Amino acid sequence: MKIAFAGFGEVNTPIDIIINKCKAASESLKSDGVEVIAHYPIRDDYEEKDVNAAIDFFKDKEFDALVLCIAGWIPTHAVIKVAEQYRNVPMVLWGLCGWIENDGRLVTTADQAGTSALRKTMKDLGYTFKYVYDIIGKPSRTDAVITYCKAAAAFKELRSAKIGQMGFRDMHLYGTLFDGCSLKKTVGTEIECFEMLEVVQRAEKVTDAAIDEVINTTVKKWNFLKEADMGVVRRGVSYYLALKDIIDERKYKAISLKDVDGMKKLLGFPPAMIFMLLAEREGIPTIPENDCLGNVTQTVVKALTGQIGAYLEFYEFFEEGVLAGVPDYVPKEIVDGEVTVIPAAFGELSQGILNVSKVKTGKLTMCRLAVEDGKYLMHMVVGEGTTPPKWEEAGWTQPAPQLPALKVLMTDTEDFTDKVMGQHYIISYGDNSGVISEFCKIAGIEII
Repeated sequence: MKIAFAGFGEVNTPIDIIINKCKAASESLKSDGVEVIAHYPIRDDYEEKDVNAAIDFFKDKEFDALVLCIAGWIPTHAVIKVAEQYRNVPMVLWGLCGWIENDGRLVTTADQAGTSALRKTMKDLGYTFKYVYDIIGKPSRTDAVITYCKAAAAFKELRSAKIGQMGFRDMHLYGTLFDGCSLKKTVGTEIECFEMLEVVQRAEKVTDAAIDEVINTTVKKWNFLKEADMGVVRRGVSYYLALKDIIDERKYKAISLKDVDGMKKLLGFPPAMIFMLLAEREGIPTIPENDCLGNVTQTVVKALTGQIGAYLEFYEFFEEGVLAGVPDYVPKEIVDGEVTVIPAAFGELSQGILNVSKVKTGKLTMCRLAVEDGKYLMHMVVGEGTTPPKWEEAGWTQPAPQLPALKVLMTDTEDFTDKVMGQHYIISYGDNSGVISEFCKIAGIEII
């Protein structure tokens, strides 16, 4: 993440005060993975030497967000002349504050005079920005600035991100569809479809040595509750390696497969272990059933949090929360303990490698991107993931497996279910509502 930092102060304010305040603020933004490109002081000198020097300094530099740091009163024009060069870049209007001397005197450089003059101007000019101000005696709101900049960096990343979908509209579902132009306009992400035939053709060319390497380094580390047919395992690995080639070639950030009407119906192969290998070895989010906006939600969550953005689907609603699980797999990243699998069959489907691992509990954020009447929405809730009761899905070979799941406790379950946007929701651990909200504000997505 690269942050441009422009520090401003009025020409009549002692320059050392402006420099020291800007230096402390810019240094506070530096952390692991954050690069700060700083220039200060920028003052309103009559000949505009400082403003022109700032414009020259930032010219041709790449950054994800621009922080306009107001270290004292500054006439609006001096700030706008710099900001206007980057009107398409998300910005933070950050007002610093004064201090208390040892004798109890409050000393101010009128920082909030500067920010209050700028806020509406920036809004009227159509800038995308967040307004942050510090308060004397309170910790500086550096975290708020970094959170917004992180959201801005993710937004920039997703403008050129691509998602791969093998096939389209599994089971003829409506809730998994997408509109390419509105998605590109709002989030920026492209969804590309490719055919299952391409995967099969590439899988046929995978070498035994390549399959053996995956089995020896990954599959053998899984805990198999029953012995699996190695022919099934090798076939799954060959499909994984074929998809890996496609992902590497086309730089996909996430992937989905035509599941029920594709892999299972036409190839007789449930794709759970393929998804497991893609998530564990390639670190990319995966979701079944051509869930387009589910995939997009995953890419957003991963860009913002660094987490895999696992999917769960709903099975039951309770007064105090929901039972959310999966009938196939969870990525290793969210497994509590060892990855546990079992050969199993469901209804008329062929036997596959079913993941029955326990899922990590704890505070989590559950969200999904959706479209309603042409408007993009992000439905989001912060809840507590708890160990689910003993349960099973009817249809599995008896004794039925205990599927991976969580009972997610919520403060207002009915409010959540009244707005539910589909059967698949994306989880990330911790309260990530702040950074997700900032991303949505930048992208123009309504949060519900």
